[in-house]
Amino acid sequence: MLTVYKHIEEELVSDLTVADATKGSWVNLVNPDPDEISLINILTEIPTDVLKTALDMEERSHVEIEDNYIFVVINIPALRVPLGIFLTPDFFITVCLEETEVLYPFINNVVSTFYTYKKTRFLFQILYRTATLFLRYLQQINRRTDDIEVHLRHSTRNRDFFQLLELQKSMTYFSSALRTNGTVMDRLLRLRWHQSMRHLLKMYEEDEDLLEDVIIENKQAIEMVEMYTNILMNMMNAFTSVISNNLNEVMKLLAALTIILSVPTIIFSLWGTNVTLPFAESGAIGFVEVILIAIVCTIIAMVAMWKRDLF
Repeated sequence: MLTVYKHIEEELVSDLTVADATKGSWVNLVNPDPDEISLINILTEIPTDVLKTALDMEERSHVEIEDNYIFVVINIPALRVPLGIFLTPDFFITVCLEETEVLYPFINNVVSTFYTYKKTRFLFQILYRTATLFLRYLQQINRRTDDIEVHLRHSTRNRDFFQLLELQKSMTYFSSALRTNGTVMDRLLRLRWHQSMRHLLKMYEEDEDLLEDVIIENKQAIEMVEMYTNILMNMMNAFTSVISNNLNEVMKLLAALTIILSVPTIIFSLWGTNVTLPFAESGAIGFVEVILIAIVCTIIAMVAMWKRDLF
């Protein structure tokens, strides 16, 4: 899918075609087909193989600088889906395999200082939005961890434990994504001194302040990932022992019940043998007496086990 956006007289216009794309336009590609990639190649002269690079699920965050474009790849809070960003002298281009929440505020034009023709600021705003989304998802993971902790306190099932493993896997991805994004931000910050890049990356003082804010947010997210990862690891180690202990308690209870039930079973088995036994001639009264003996012996066994904390 190919969509062209442009701010015209402070209003974001979204019903444009590639033929209508002029200087200052934003072209958003979502899982583009070969024809759409060819159109962007004709429009911007960016090689098609470079455009397809942004669609590679294994592509890592990095910055490529060419004479007629800057290519930025960042990791976003979507599993194994990078976001490619191209800055050319005339256009701002985003390429992604799927629709991403990162771009929704810009598509809906709810960011007050967003303008398609301010390409450098737009790039930094996307980076800031990405960092804040990572922080939001980290907070959700932390809340989910607290919920799982409550269940694990009284659980012997592996399902909750596997959920912790999934969260830890997400933390691993977040850590890698944030660190590589941080490398991209540092590289962009260094580019502000390159006069040869002014036609592609024109950075004003407020843009530098925004980029520094992005770097701070990204570092905060990295610190949160490290903290939550340590919490998850310690929790998994602790609850491995808790689950094992809960299972031992269940097995101890079952063993105690087995012993208690074996007492009346033995008594009834003895009185069921084909030999002369006490109360054999007493009829119904003898049956009641045997029941009472079994109950008394069972109570004695329960008290003895209770004093030894066996159940």
